[in-house]
Amino acid sequence: MEKKYYQQSLEEVIQNTQASISGLTKEEVQKRQELSGFNELAGKKKKSSLALFIDTFKDAMVIVLLVVTLVQVIMGAHIEAIVIFSVLMLNSIVSVIQAKKAEGSLDALKNLSAPEAKVLRDGQEVTIPAKDIVVGDIVLLDAGDYVPADGRLIEAASLKVDEGMLTGESVPAEKEVTVINQTAPIGDRINSVYSGTIVTYGRGQFVVTGIANQTEIGQVADMLESTDEHKTPLQRGLDKFSHKLSFAILGLSLVILAVQVARIFLGSGSGNLVQDIVNAFMFAVAVAVAAIPEALQSIVTIVLSIGTKKMAKKNAIIRQLPAVETLGSASVICTDKTGTLTQNKMTVVDYYLANGEQNGLEGSFETSSVDEAKLMQISLLVNDAKVTADGKKLGDPTEIALIDYGLKQQADIGKLLTTFPRLAELPFDSERKLMSTSHEINGERQLLTKGAPDVLLNRSTQALVNGEVVPMTKERLTAIKKQNEAFAERALRVLAFGYKVLENQNELDLEDESDFVFVGLLAMIDPPREEVYGAIQEAKEAGIKTVMITGDHKTTAVAIAKDIGIFAKGDMALTGTELDLLNDKELANYLEKISVYARVSPENKIRIVRAWQEKGHVSAMTGDGVNDAPALKQADIGIAMGTGTDVAKDAAAMVLTDDNFASIISAVSVGRNVFDNIKKAIAYLFAGNLGAILAIIFALIVGWDSPFTALQLLFINLVNDSLPAIALGMEKAEPTIMKRAPRNPNEGIFSGDTFVSVAYRGALIGVMVVIAQYIGMQTSAQLGVAMAFSTLIWARTLQTFAARSNTETTIQAGFFKNKVVVWAVVICSLLYFVTLLPVMRPIFAIPGNFGFMQVGISLGLALAAVLLMETTKYVLNKKEHNVSVNSAVMEK
Repeated sequence: MEKKYYQQSLEEVIQNTQASISGLTKEEVQKRQELSGFNELAGKKKKSSLALFIDTFKDAMVIVLLVVTLVQVIMGAHIEAIVIFSVLMLNSIVSVIQAKKAEGSLDALKNLSAPEAKVLRDGQEVTIPAKDIVVGDIVLLDAGDYVPADGRLIEAASLKVDEGMLTGESVPAEKEVTVINQTAPIGDRINSVYSGTIVTYGRGQFVVTGIANQTEIGQVADMLESTDEHKTPLQRGLDKFSHKLSFAILGLSLVILAVQVARIFLGSGSGNLVQDIVNAFMFAVAVAVAAIPEALQSIVTIVLSIGTKKMAKKNAIIRQLPAVETLGSASVICTDKTGTLTQNKMTVVDYYLANGEQNGLEGSFETSSVDEAKLMQISLLVNDAKVTADGKKLGDPTEIALIDYGLKQQADIGKLLTTFPRLAELPFDSERKLMSTSHEINGERQLLTKGAPDVLLNRSTQALVNGEVVPMTKERLTAIKKQNEAFAERALRVLAFGYKVLENQNELDLEDESDFVFVGLLAMIDPPREEVYGAIQEAKEAGIKTVMITGDHKTTAVAIAKDIGIFAKGDMALTGTELDLLNDKELANYLEKISVYARVSPENKIRIVRAWQEKGHVSAMTGDGVNDAPALKQADIGIAMGTGTDVAKDAAAMVLTDDNFASIISAVSVGRNVFDNIKKAIAYLFAGNLGAILAIIFALIVGWDSPFTALQLLFINLVNDSLPAIALGMEKAEPTIMKRAPRNPNEGIFSGDTFVSVAYRGALIGVMVVIAQYIGMQTSAQLGVAMAFSTLIWARTLQTFAARSNTETTIQAGFFKNKVVVWAVVICSLLYFVTLLPVMRPIFAIPGNFGFMQVGISLGLALAAVLLMETTKYVLNKKEHNVSVNSAVMEK
């Protein structure tokens, strides 16, 4: 296997890149640019807005509605046609806008490129546009510089690079010029730097090994381009439903048309063949109009929009509307650790003094022991972090943690720095793993040092014990090392602190860092958010598995995962390297046991998401870095952090403004409620439509006139039905919503008890409409149609109360808990009375002899239907409750 650049010696790297330590010549640069191009990310051609717009009309339901619109135009119902067409156009425009937003990931990646870079050319240091860099260039780095390309270090002086966008780690990576023999993830390649990262400390030089799409960022861009977005469970469900509904309506209409035409030719017509056939066709169209919920798409959009507003209150901003429902269907949440489960803030959580004292963080600087005061003094003085006048802390996260530790102990940091100013320093070096400063303390010059425990302990000959300097005995050294190991097992980051009295007053040199008086250890970690513990438990109760995917070390990740409840007995943790050793079948076998993935690559993240999807799960993926973007796009719902990169946000369907895992679980509850409400709205619409269809079919069978005109049905579908359906979209979540398992993403819209409920409610409405038409026909056929229309509109309106829940009656659910439903029923009732106005009666085929008595009969029949719906629901649920109670008693 060919060695990677980080595994090669410097000589091999320079030879393989055809570089020169003094820099390339202009001629060499020109040749390489002609061969390999410029250092710019390239992407595939995007679809035009027009093409995206046309794609939105390929949906089955949209095609059916377009056909209905055409029929309306032919029939002369121009207003109805305009309303339907306007709804379709609005939905298409919204879809195009969302699709164009999702294309911003590559543009955001390009914005991460450094505008300029310092390179050696012809032996001279020059500043050039970063796009002109070629493989083999020697690039110079200083603190604050963006790394303009991928490369292998040839010089590193205390160099630290923030690689969080690629690795997810909150602490800058310390860099060294060394060879790494084994395979290593990006976070462990300490001899390499990567395009788009930023230098936070020190300086360095590197030889460019990759530009443009050859870089790690370039590979992320390629993955983003090749990753397909998935339709949401709701979209898939509506697609299947639309196809089935389209064929069913077409089949039913054709059957009805065929029966009517057959009757005409068998002699039951009026004698005018053309007129009879036209009437038969209009009858078939009436059935289609009755069956198609013209306002369905707009209602689903509105309900999703209501969910969007609710989620925004839970700190979740929705970028793609269908994602509202998708989150509610999630059965797996693959979450980053840093900042999402943790506070993204290194915090001192424990200490250990040479006298054996431990974990006394609750005291104050003024009341602390001599040993603890000395430990704190060193941690604050050997520190380059600063606190600005407005209280903002600037510097390395580890050093800021030490500042916070001092502030928590009520130390006067400003006074300390003024009393003991820094006289000289030996900056931190990744090879020495120490940092030292000298100060005038108690009339003597002292060298204060912090660093890696193993390094400082090896150089300590004494220890501070209860204010006295004593020899470092073997027993004491063993106890300190044992405690350091105990901290490491808890995945804590440990720093050791010591000091010595300087005999001379000269400038410091490296030889001064010896013969220390060991003072103590400080242990720190990025601690979990307090609210995460409850959120993880709530996710478990909701049947959602939480998986941690992090760029951090496995030990740290597992320790955090155990603490917050993600990692349980029998679970597994894998590194990215270990994951690469598994084939797809092995991964599928272990998948549900793996709770932690550490040191992962962008390719690993996509593979994990796909593995869950192949098992039929709806996966949510969180992330904030560039390396997360492909997986965010691949997941059923990508969740970007508000503090994350623009690349991640553009690839995600949702942005979490507070970066908090607990907010995801709150948003899941909203998402589940949204789907419940969409099902309630759809069930409401189709129960009413079914009632109308049954009445039409009955009239056809017994030879009555059609109980409705096409305009009457359109009035109900577009005006009277919309408000109640939208009101149902505002129904509050049921108490058990987060106690049930996630729904099967492959289940249909009418799964479970929804189909039975729709069929029963539709049948009741149909029966009452038939009764109403029969009563009206005793006077005239026209009165029969008016009675049927009135009963249908009352029954469809009042069934809003029954549609609020499949398990609770309106009284049990709280009659006024959803005031919008009450107002919707009132408004729809008023709209009905508009059709009874003298000027409107001819339009809606309501004769003059239709009076208050007929209104009362229609209303009474509708109320009877709704009371039967509610009574049946109450009896069945009471029976089910009694069965559950008896089962519980039997178990006891």
